[in-house]
Amino acid sequence: MAKKKVFQYVGNTPIIPISVKILVIFVFLILLSNFMTNFLSIHLSEKQKTELTNQLMINQLKELYINAGNQYQIYAYSKEKDKCIESLIRTSEGGFTQKNSCAFAFDRTGKMLFFACNNKTVNKTIFSDVKVLDKLNGDFESGKEQGSIVFDIGNGEYYGIYKYHHDWNCYFVRAESRSDSLMQMYKVIGITAGIIILLTVIFMCLGFFMFNKIFENIKKITKDLYDMQQRQQLEVINIDDAPNDDITYLAASFNALSVSVNNLLNTFKKFVSKDVVNKAYANNPISLEGKQRELTILFSDIKSFTYRTETLGNEIIDVLNVHYNKVIHTVHQSTGVIGSIIGDAVLAIFGTEMTGADKSVKSIEAAWEITNVTAELREKMHERRKEIEKKRKLTAAEDRVYKAVLLDIGVGIDGGTVFYGNIGSDEHMANTVIGDNVNSASRLEGLTREYHLPVIVSEYIKKEAESISKRYKFYEIDTVQVKGKTTGKKIYFPIDTYVQGAVALSEKYDIFEEGLAFYYKGDWTKARKKFKESDLEVSEVFLERMGRKSAPAKWSGIWEMTTK
Repeated sequence: MAKKKVFQYVGNTPIIPISVKILVIFVFLILLSNFMTNFLSIHLSEKQKTELTNQLMINQLKELYINAGNQYQIYAYSKEKDKCIESLIRTSEGGFTQKNSCAFAFDRTGKMLFFACNNKTVNKTIFSDVKVLDKLNGDFESGKEQGSIVFDIGNGEYYGIYKYHHDWNCYFVRAESRSDSLMQMYKVIGITAGIIILLTVIFMCLGFFMFNKIFENIKKITKDLYDMQQRQQLEVINIDDAPNDDITYLAASFNALSVSVNNLLNTFKKFVSKDVVNKAYANNPISLEGKQRELTILFSDIKSFTYRTETLGNEIIDVLNVHYNKVIHTVHQSTGVIGSIIGDAVLAIFGTEMTGADKSVKSIEAAWEITNVTAELREKMHERRKEIEKKRKLTAAEDRVYKAVLLDIGVGIDGGTVFYGNIGSDEHMANTVIGDNVNSASRLEGLTREYHLPVIVSEYIKKEAESISKRYKFYEIDTVQVKGKTTGKKIYFPIDTYVQGAVALSEKYDIFEEGLAFYYKGDWTKARKKFKESDLEVSEVFLERMGRKSAPAKWSGIWEMTTK
């Protein structure tokens, strides 16, 4: 049976002669040039020009206003008003761009404080537009101290902006002549029209060149299409040099399909585990199925997440994405896969692409790397706070946000035989892991809060890791009976012996384990002594638990947890 072709070329539309296409493009560009010139002439109105000029005047008035405040302080100290006025005039003249540009200040009676104009023949001592003055004073009384202004002081109409300066008790104005703006607008239109004409000529030349070049490559593009049919490979065709209608349509349609398929595959990779992706790439069917497998489960959760959400609001998403970006990368680097992301929690699975005890070692490596990158993020926030506090103290709100972004996580790891596969329906399915050990990993993560430890693992993880690696030294922390269980389970804290300070920390945990042995035996007096000697934060949990009491009757050494 013959293989199904990816696509088949069936077009038979005749090629449009090059002379006709060039003529069409030539007419189109001429019409486009005329249209754009008329459009600019109509729509580049005086109002639009005024808006563009207003932004420049706002910046210049701002500079003048600031300088006026500075000069008033100098005037208050030196009483040399003339020099201060000269400085204001110089500041004003530095921003003049048109023939009749002007800047001035006058009090509420209309008396000029100063008047600066690019046209040196114009000199004013009184603001003579009485109607505008009355309106400004009226607005001032109602609380409006800045805005736009249109006025006539005897040498044509001006428009500008103003702002009242309380030190000088004057209106400071930056204005342009209406006639100057119109001339400038006509100049812009002329330049624009010239550019359009130039571009039209350039496009015409490029059009002739490109059409000739494109038609030289028709045979090459046709050959590429034929070769692709023979290879049965989904590829993107280069159509940069293919202006022929039939060929361009065929290549563009195929490229759209190719891009869509590649996008779907890339998206698929982000939402499912690697083994499912590999199965799909191998053209194996993905169905509702699963089987019992021996896997290691890592559960990571952010501590005090409710507080952080209440403080940060929607911004918590940005913080989570920064956190998840590092966590997911770390898991993948350790050959793990992401089973699910549930709010602030991440479930990672190790062993889907490997066998043996190595999966537990890799999970511990990932756990410590996750805690390290989270600690690095906190350290960066500490440094940022120090930089800010060199200049000022944080406000109460800023301090609350700072505390909210200092993410702290707990990691619990357990392993064993679990169900791993696809569940759901034929319309929608999810790749997941189910089993008592999955719940146990979640419980162990919860215990990190109780014992103030970043990572807690089960006895299963300890035995597997110790069987192939001496990197991690495991210290027993407690024997607990979590809520919902009827038997106790030993929990362990893995110390990475490769990191700095591991020896000193191990010495403290050696003492802690001595105290734990007395604790199990019921000799709480000796246990308290050893726990205090260890000087560990986890010891405080036991000291608080024991208090000054003795071990209860029928003490089994198992501590029953009342919360999950």
